[in-house]
This record gives sequence, C-alpha cells and structure tokens, in this order.
Amino acid sequence: MADLDRFSVATLNLYNLQLPGKRMNPGQKPWTQEEYDAKLRWTADLLRDQDADVIGLQELWHADALADVLARGRIKSRYDVLAEPADGSRIVCAALVRKGLLTGDPVWTDEFPPELRLESSGADDPQAPEISVAITGYSRPVLSFGIRLRSDAPEVSVFVVHLKSKRPHQIDSEDWYDKSDHGDHRTAIGAALATIRRTAEAAALRVRLTTEMKGTDTPVIVLGDINDDQHSNTANILTEQPRYLVGDSVGGGDISLYTGQTLQQYRDTRDVYYTHIFQDLRESLDQILVSEQFYDNSRRRLWLFEGLTIDNDHLNPHPGAQDAEVSDSADHRRRGTADHGLVRMGFRWSPVSAADVGGEG
Repeated sequence: MADLDRFSVATLNLYNLQLPGKRMNPGQKPWTQEEYDAKLRWTADLLRDQDADVIGLQELWHADALADVLARGRIKSRYDVLAEPADGSRIVCAALVRKGLLTGDPVWTDEFPPELRLESSGADDPQAPEISVAITGYSRPVLSFGIRLRSDAPEVSVFVVHLKSKRPHQIDSEDWYDKSDHGDHRTAIGAALATIRRTAEAAALRVRLTTEMKGTDTPVIVLGDINDDQHSNTANILTEQPRYLVGDSVGGGDISLYTGQTLQQYRDTRDVYYTHIFQDLRESLDQILVSEQFYDNSRRRLWLFEGLTIDNDHLNPHPGAQDAEVSDSADHRRRGTADHGLVRMGFRWSPVSAADVGGEG
C-alpha cells in the first residue's frame, strides 16, 4: 500500500438518488428521465471535482444510480463502491473509498446495540415521571467499514450515518389518532416523535462508538447527515462534548469526537457554515466528527487538521426561482442539485512528538 501523507474525507446527502420512474417516499414524484440526467451531471461533477479519498453518502436508493454517477464523471476507476443493500426498495447509506484503502467488508447495521436501554424510573428526580422509549433500530442503516491510510498507523474505523429528520411524523394514520383530540396538535406531537427517534438513534450510535473507542487507539471518523447542528443535543450525545483546547494546551478524550465545524471555526474569522436551507433558515445538518487521533491538540494525534470546506452555493435559489414562486424542492429537481451541501475535511500526517506535549489539557 502507498503511505499517504495527506488524505481527505467528505459527506453528501444525495437527495433521493433513485433510478428514473422508480418509487420513492410517499408524496414524492419519481424522477423523470430529464430530471435524472440533470441529477447525474451535477452529482458527477461535484464528486469528481472534490476528489476526496473517502466520501460518505446518504439517501441512496439504488446502487445502479450511483454507478451511473461514477460513469458520468469518469471516476469509476478511483473508488471502491460500498452500496450493496441499495436495491431501490429503501434508502441506505453508502460510501466511495479510494482504491487500495478499504480493509475487510463493509457492514450495514439496522438494530440498536443491546446495551442501549432508554428507560428511567425517575429515581434521580422525584418530580419526574418514569419514561420508557421502545425503539429497536435505526430508520436508516448505519454503514461501517475500515480503511488503512499508512502501514505505520492503525486502521481507521469509518461510520456513515443518516439520523431521523426534523420532519414531523404523520400521525393521522395511527390507530390511536382522533381528529377531535389530536388534530390541532398533530404537528407538535409529530415533531416530538421525530426528535425522540433521532435522539434514540444518536444514543445507539454513541453506545457503539464508545465500545469501539474506549481504551483503544482506534481512530474513528463519523460522516453523515445527523439532521441537527453542532450544538444540538443530538451532536452532544454523539461527541460526548469534548473540551476544545487553545494555545499549547494538550489533552484529548479517549471516547470523544470533535466536530469539523468547530475545528474550522477556531481558524476562521467569519462563520458561513451551512449545509441546508429550509424556508430561508440556514442550518448545518451535515457533520464530520473525528476522534482525538485527528485533533491537533491531542496527545495522541496522528493527523493534523488542514481545513474544512463546504460546497453549498447550489442551495441558494436559482435566479428567477423566487419570482416564479418555485419551491426549493422543485428548484432542486429542475437543476439536478442536492438539497444539502457537501462537507470536506483534509488532514496531513503529523504524529505528535514528545516535544509537542507541553501544556496541560
């Protein structure tokens, strides 16, 4: 294998990459051939130009559609494609891995780990009623795989995730739904259910990450659409809220994850980080999280952070779209663009030395 001095990772929500004419989610029209062709052109150009070594992908329906993208961009020879379960029947996470980096076989996980228990009697707060959440699996399977970047470094564990969106659950088809009782409150109840599901998914993934990381030197990267921003409870659960150090302080957390957004903000004088726009609200829903082996101030650093970029210009409405009262979704369909930005992070091989370990973290 070639020992890499630099490498990059990226994440992109593909916005329902499905073959033309094939069904998608309820209420979504299948892609026409014209819309599909536009989608192939835009996605292929983006992935070719970004040229990341590992790309985590969300909202893939069919592996053949991803193959069409790679053929369109003439980048099929660059990557191993991890998309086996994408047969068009459901949404899955996928990945592109630079040839020669992948180790072993990828795994897609539907079920929550058995260690996760979302139950409490309220014993720690006598005023709090008991709670029990009966969710047993992810709404989108989590993809995990290993990569080896250098012969003198441990294998890196990569996770590609897509957590439940903020879109409220539609409760009016539930057996218990009664319009007179619940009709005026369906949005609030549906949003609460979506939040509970996303929180449970984050906790389930955190349990798995802790099992992978605790007491080990395994570098970990999480790529994905967590449908929440860097300071949300969702992100806090995933990262374990590490302390970000400044100056020559050193430290690092054994099971902590560090958000690419925060690492970049320590370097920027202006924050323009957003990966999604809904009703003119700019949000950062797509995250890259890295373990201490990729954190500059860690005593166990292997890779130095070189920077984060966001490709999000396509999120802004096309000229004339607003005047014509074209919805965001219709605008993306017509142009072939995704409704999320692509996040890319770069790193340089720079293991910490004894001389680097000076201050206290």
